[in-house]
Amino acid sequence: MQYNDGYNNQIYAYANSIHNIEGGTHLSGYRTALTRVVNNYAQAIHQNSDRARQPFIATHCAALPSNLLESELFGHEKGAFTGAVERRIGRFEASHEGTLFLDEIGEIDQSTQVKLLRFIESRTFERLGSIKPITVNVRLVVATNRKLKELVKKGSFREDLYYRLNVVSITLPPLRNRRDDISLLLQHSIQEFSEENAVPPVNIDTSAIKILEKYDWPGNIRELRNFAENVVVMKRGSNVTKYDLEQKFSNDMGDLDYNDEMINPLSVEENEKRLLRNALVEVGGNRTKACLLYTS
Repeated sequence: MQYNDGYNNQIYAYANSIHNIEGGTHLSGYRTALTRVVNNYAQAIHQNSDRARQPFIATHCAALPSNLLESELFGHEKGAFTGAVERRIGRFEASHEGTLFLDEIGEIDQSTQVKLLRFIESRTFERLGSIKPITVNVRLVVATNRKLKELVKKGSFREDLYYRLNVVSITLPPLRNRRDDISLLLQHSIQEFSEENAVPPVNIDTSAIKILEKYDWPGNIRELRNFAENVVVMKRGSNVTKYDLEQKFSNDMGDLDYNDEMINPLSVEENEKRLLRNALVEVGGNRTKACLLYTS
């Protein structure tokens, strides 16, 4: 997807500029983004490097308990632990000559941190249950939603590992700093959810887009995609106006200026619909309260 926002495109340009730097690359910043969005940044680094034809493997470190993560990353020999019925190669071996992306790197335990540091320094590791060193050529890209410097101060993340991973640092911007991308991301998400649910895509008119672009989206891209999925399922191909938005999207009710649409005369039926719709907005979508307000 090509973004409209200069800051976001600048990050991709920067990612491309450091594509062949072999030092650790750390993606940090505001992270209530989707995993696949962060993956896009890591893949941009990989796909524009000399490793582009080799494997790109992503691992979400927080998705696995610590006792399984080490085996997942470094592999194990048959009989290394209960249930290890055969030899299994890990993500490092599978990424040989390519790129390994470790998301949520701040969640790994001290034991795994030691092995990771040793790999960075020597490019070797051992599978669990083995003493034979294995050498691989892997570029490491990591990301986290936690502040690693604070974890270092608390003693839960190794300082030497932090500096080895932080050779190149890219800060991801929150959606509120990328307002020019909001309309594009909404269109993309609406199209995706429409196809997924086999329903016609909704149309968000200009009045609604203006309000959505002013909203800060504290839940970042996850919140935006939740909104997109909701309107696709509930509106099913209809037009979405500013009157269909929840009250949270406008802290200043002046954004919902109804008088500007009263210039042209309306039929009795159209006027009743508009009054009822306005009442729904005023009471935050509560139909019982809206009816009481409308009939009062």
